[in-house]
Formats: sequence, C-alpha cells, structure tokens
Amino acid sequence: MGDSGEHVLYGYQGSGSAAIEAALTLAELPFRVVNAASWDAASELGALRQVNPLLQIPALRWPDGSTMTESAAILIELGLRHPHSGLLPQSPAARAHAIRGLVYIAANCYAAIGVIDYPERWTSGTTDTEREHVRQGTRARLHALWDRFAGTFPAQPFLSGEQPGALDLLAAVVSRWSGARKHLGTSRPQWFPVLERIDHLPAVAPVMARHWPAAA
Repeated sequence: MGDSGEHVLYGYQGSGSAAIEAALTLAELPFRVVNAASWDAASELGALRQVNPLLQIPALRWPDGSTMTESAAILIELGLRHPHSGLLPQSPAARAHAIRGLVYIAANCYAAIGVIDYPERWTSGTTDTEREHVRQGTRARLHALWDRFAGTFPAQPFLSGEQPGALDLLAAVVSRWSGARKHLGTSRPQWFPVLERIDHLPAVAPVMARHWPAAA
C-alpha cells in the first residue's frame, strides 16, 4: 500500500490528533505534524483546508498522497494496514470489540465534547445562561457515557486485551476532556488505573507530555 513513506498528520496540541500521533509512534511509522486548528488563526489553516474543508482535525495524509479524516476511522485503518502494530487485536472477536469501542467513543463521547465546546450550535437559546444549561446537561451525559464505557470495556490489563491498541489510545485522549477523568476516578476507581497505564507506556508517554505538559 505504499505506507512505508512519511505520513503527514494535521493536528494541534491537546486535540484528538494526540491519539493518531500516539498510534503512529506505537506502530513505528514515519510522520511529521502540521500544526493547524480552526481556533488558531495563526496556525496552518490553509494547509488544513486543502485536506479537509471542514477544518476539522485530525486529518492524516497517507504516503500515497490520499487523505483520511475522523479519529476512529484513521485508527482503524492504521490497524488494518499494519496488522503487526498491535493497534487492532488479531482475534476477530477481540478486534470487533475494539472497533465497537472506537466507534462508541467517536459517536458518543467525542460528539458530546463538540456540544460542550460550541453550545450555540445546538440550541436556539441566545443567552449565556441558556448555553451554560446546555453545557451542564451535556457534561452530565458525557460522564454517564464514560461510566457505560467502563462497564463495557474492562481493563484486562488494557482495553484492547493483553497489549495496548488503538482503543486504549483514543480512550486515554478523549477522557482528558470536560472532567471525564476526574469523574471516572471517583465513579470507577477500580477501572480508572487503566488510563494511567496507557499514559505511561514508553511509546505513549512522550506524546502525552507534549500535548498535556501540565499533567506530565
């Protein structure tokens, strides 16, 4: 598939691109990062617009020049293209379970973050109070969704099984937003340590430290 060349990752500090960066690192694939985000006018917006007119990150340009967006989709495709990377489990049943988890995070937890960050897009209310009500309700829903995730995807010792994979990386990144980690530390204290195990993996720790230096 021509994936031995350089990958180009369009992303930004503290964003979902951290999961893709960690996956590329774990898979030992060559890549460079283009810093771009819709909320930073000084970033490489022109370059991002060329690969994703929605200006959403992450976006990944493959070595063959084609581009892919959507975090879960990128992680799944990386795992399929590089089966020995461990990003997806080898067992069909375990792989199906991991893919389900990736889509769950993207469709539920990741989506809720968009509402919390931009409540004006999701309500006809125009006052700060109305928008704050949307944030509060969505945050409560987000935390409940993470509780359900923790009950469905046990640490064994990783979410992907004996070895960490794409599901672990996306969970470790998305759970950092909107107080989900603090909530899980209280609501699921026996499950919560899996997130810290993922954070401290030798291939992952430097990525997390770059994206969230205050937590390193």
